[in-house]
Amino acid sequence: MQHCTPILLHYIWDMKKHGTYGALLFRTEWKEKRKLILERDSSACVICGSAERLVVHHRQYTFIKPTQKFKDPWDYPNSSLITLCTNCHNRGHYKFQVPIVYIE
Repeated sequence: MQHCTPILLHYIWDMKKHGTYGALLFRTEWKEKRKLILERDSSACVICGSAERLVVHHRQYTFIKPTQKFKDPWDYPNSSLITLCTNCHNRGHYKFQVPIVYIE
């Protein structure tokens, strides 16, 4: 992986951490949703204003009990997604757990 860009290395790390969820982040549907949220947030972290190493963060996850699956990452309303730099994102995950809403 010597020739990987920092962004690609981040995605590879993310896929290992999140398994099949991480693989969904390569889908066209997510790339389009991510682009929309980045544009809405002026391509800057909503906490510190940084424009470096941005991620689109889910404020909550939805688990659908009958299917035993989480919603696809692009199926969330825009209001539940925010742009964060990796520093603020990591700090947030260290301090807080992302809530999970369960749907019967």
